[in-house]
Amino acid sequence: MYVTRIDFFDPGKTADSGQAFRIHRIDDTHVETVALGRYLQISSMPEKNTYAFSCSREEFESVWRDYLDIGTDYDAVVKGIDENDGFLRAAAEYGYGIRILKQEPFETIISYIISQRRSIPSITTCVDRLSETAGSRIELPELKEPFVKPLKNDYYAFPTIRQAAKLTSSQLDRIGAGYRTPYILSAVRDFDSGKLIPEKMGELNDDELYEVLMSMYGVGVKVANCSMLFGFHRVGRFPVDVWIKRIEDTRYNGHFPAERYPGTAGILQQFMFYYIRNL
Repeated sequence: MYVTRIDFFDPGKTADSGQAFRIHRIDDTHVETVALGRYLQISSMPEKNTYAFSCSREEFESVWRDYLDIGTDYDAVVKGIDENDGFLRAAAEYGYGIRILKQEPFETIISYIISQRRSIPSITTCVDRLSETAGSRIELPELKEPFVKPLKNDYYAFPTIRQAAKLTSSQLDRIGAGYRTPYILSAVRDFDSGKLIPEKMGELNDDELYEVLMSMYGVGVKVANCSMLFGFHRVGRFPVDVWIKRIEDTRYNGHFPAERYPGTAGILQQFMFYYIRNL
């Protein structure tokens, strides 16, 4: 167990923000996530802004600190909001503590291909079934107080590229991929063949990365921008779904001025998304 203080961090709000599909509230003070082939539980402690993590300090520093984006000054992001934009300031206040998780690119791209025209619970179910079908079982850490019983008995890592390459159309149909099945298989082939390499994609600038993602079969504007924001931590991207479009239409005359926030628009998008869905 490792206990530390983190400002501007709310595990529950981050779990509920819709950016990742394998992070969940257990109760009011506990959150669990499966990421990077590991299981992590986070317990909110009685002391303000203090959290216990079900891992060693070494694992936290080498894996989870970066994944949770602890190094970014989110208070500075909020301070940069236009003082005349009352809606955005209210959204940032309501979403205080949400951080943009640095998710694994391959998992993020496949998950957002799955996400098309689906609710978050449906996406979560499909991603979990995909992991159970092709991923490796995760050995859970020993969980004592202040941690609680996990939501499930068994957890599986999202499949690696090599594991995913063994998936068949019938398997994807059985897990509920539906019309997205050929898109998933095409994406997996692109990565397994070496046509796409996550590390090389990460070296591209935003325009180049967007072009590569848009060239993938079944990937449109929203999936490309979500993959960039959540899988490559391009926090200047501003994905637009039905919720954000509603905000744009009702609050910003059809267009949110993302260009005013070139390096933080994606963070602000999460505050807005979380706020509008909970109003």
